[in-house]
Amino acid sequence: MANMSDIVPPEVRPKPAVPAKPPNVGAPSPSSPFPPQGLGVGGGGISAPPPSAIPVPTGSHGPIHGGSHSVGHGIGHSVSHAGSHTAPHSGGHSHSGSHSSSGGSTLLGYIGIDTIIEQMRKKTMKTGFDFNIMVVGHSGLGKSTLVNTLFKSQVSRRSAGWARDEKIPKTVEIKAVSHVIEEGGVKMKLTVVDTPGFGDQINNDNCWEPISKYINEQYEKFLKEEVNITRKKRIPDTRVHCCLYFISPTGHSLRQLDTEFMKRLSHSVNIIPVIAKADTLTIEERQEFKQRVRKELEMSGIEFYPQKEFDDDMEDKSDNDKIREAMPFAVVGSDKEYQVNGKRVLGRKTAWGIVEVENPNHCEFAQLRDFLIRSHLQDLKEVTHNIHYETYRAKRLNENGGLHPISSAETQESNL
Repeated sequence: MANMSDIVPPEVRPKPAVPAKPPNVGAPSPSSPFPPQGLGVGGGGISAPPPSAIPVPTGSHGPIHGGSHSVGHGIGHSVSHAGSHTAPHSGGHSHSGSHSSSGGSTLLGYIGIDTIIEQMRKKTMKTGFDFNIMVVGHSGLGKSTLVNTLFKSQVSRRSAGWARDEKIPKTVEIKAVSHVIEEGGVKMKLTVVDTPGFGDQINNDNCWEPISKYINEQYEKFLKEEVNITRKKRIPDTRVHCCLYFISPTGHSLRQLDTEFMKRLSHSVNIIPVIAKADTLTIEERQEFKQRVRKELEMSGIEFYPQKEFDDDMEDKSDNDKIREAMPFAVVGSDKEYQVNGKRVLGRKTAWGIVEVENPNHCEFAQLRDFLIRSHLQDLKEVTHNIHYETYRAKRLNENGGLHPISSAETQESNL
């Protein structure tokens, strides 16, 4: 072994310039796995190593080259020694006294990884996105009015040329109306799918079949676009992301048709049950009816959205449990405004007062809106794509032994 007097101190290199941290990037949170930038490397007045002297990544053991005074291992922890030098360990490995099996290297300066969120936001604002909502329930439950209230615009089928003298169809029809609505620079192509005739016949046997057929046709259309040899840059998405099922405010129990519809379609679309025209029930009646509906759905094995098995983590489970306990939401819809205490509010005027649509003491419309649009809209789209569509896709590919690629001439464009 060489005498300590024979060791020539390595040359201390000048500290490289570290890019300035942008003002919009805050300090790491206390729970962050990364230490504050600038600490840990060159901390005791010793200069930071150049890029070639950065400690090796996790799981690799190699000598540290150059005139660095830092001793690094694992996630890049470093120990600084003022006026002393680190001799290589036998075998050429350098150690810092702590080993980590996972983690990244300590950053020497600002990189800009956090800007990916802003990049995604800009791209989404340019391209916009689709959201397709279906409303199901017998006539007179206020389906069109509620959809107009949800999106604060005339987006329902009735708002697009419906006449008051229109007769109830003899069979279930599927009618879709699309609108582009914009808020805060974000564009959304909203398609409202109505089902006139559902539940309005003397014999309602199999009246859910046209609805199920329509939902599967949209999956099929998307699948055919996917298996094309020359695919479109952006496949038009007409798949139903959400089905609002309107329950009559009887105060007693679900009809057999309600149970049968939700049982048959709950595995192919996100069903959200709502109690329509809740202002016809007292507060006590409403709570009892909600509990009875939840119990009947549970006994029938019907899982409505958000399904328990799709909770990602404990935080999601906690949030979704509160929503599931509050469902089905008892709602009132109205697109008319009235003056209440000096404010313009959406409501329904009665002989004894005004039912305020967005007042949580009057109904649960605000909860439904926040849940459907402000907190779970993206999740509705993801569950549709990752669960319901994937189930349909796997079934179709297994049946056919794989779909053969088709030409664009064989694919019909959606006229919605």
